[in-house]
Amino acid sequence: MHATGHTHFPQAKKRLGQHFLADESIAQEIVAVSGAGPKDRVVEIGPGPGALTVWLLRACGQVWAIEFDATLVPLLENRVKGLGTLHVERADALRVDYRALATRLGGPLTIVANLPYNVGTPILMHLVEQREVIASMTVMLQTEVAERLAASPGSKAYGALSVMCGMWMCVEPLLEVPPAAFRPPPKVHSTVIRLIPRPAPLAETRNLGRFSQVVHAAFGQRRKVLANALKSIHPESRDWLTRAGIDPERRGETLSIAEFAHLTNVLDGLTGT
Repeated sequence: MHATGHTHFPQAKKRLGQHFLADESIAQEIVAVSGAGPKDRVVEIGPGPGALTVWLLRACGQVWAIEFDATLVPLLENRVKGLGTLHVERADALRVDYRALATRLGGPLTIVANLPYNVGTPILMHLVEQREVIASMTVMLQTEVAERLAASPGSKAYGALSVMCGMWMCVEPLLEVPPAAFRPPPKVHSTVIRLIPRPAPLAETRNLGRFSQVVHAAFGQRRKVLANALKSIHPESRDWLTRAGIDPERRGETLSIAEFAHLTNVLDGLTGT
């Protein structure tokens, strides 16, 4: 079943990166692949006029929705009337304390969301930082971002986002969504991905701030070899890389997550921190 003609779609706000999901069959499929059920504490970020919310309520009976745009809330509440219990929190998803929300709801959160294109990545990283209270995340993002999240070392899409996410999350692309499924149709394709927190990080590192710094510096200027890219972090970068057993002439996109962690740990030994 596709979007019904009589569904009223509000005017999308460009500055908020709004593209409302309009295809009912895709909304239903996203909820199905998320695996969300009645026992889960389901949090939907950016429900908009409620295409996903309808199916989430049918599957789970109760949903906590975080919506930034107050003008959409009455429309959302009206659309899902009688389908279950909807709790709407008028808030900025980038500033929500998900740890506090999980404590309030009594357990880990199941996140389901069609994330706004303009802030999708920062919202995702904000959630990854609070991964200990996340059971799973099924999110729709621009395909290009989804590819970066799931990329392997050596591939064109592999970058800081791949490393920072892959360190703590298992990433699985689930389905492609064409522009025609949205109102208004975006200029890009979308992909639904599932992220599940790993039981332990992919590699051990004592200094997470330093790890992030090393990763971002390595990818800051992709054409630079590591010896040059990492000078801003340690002037004797060539010596540091050699001690870590990593060829200084390699580029950032060839390093695995474990190698980045090892490199950070060696640096900690060199600097005595």
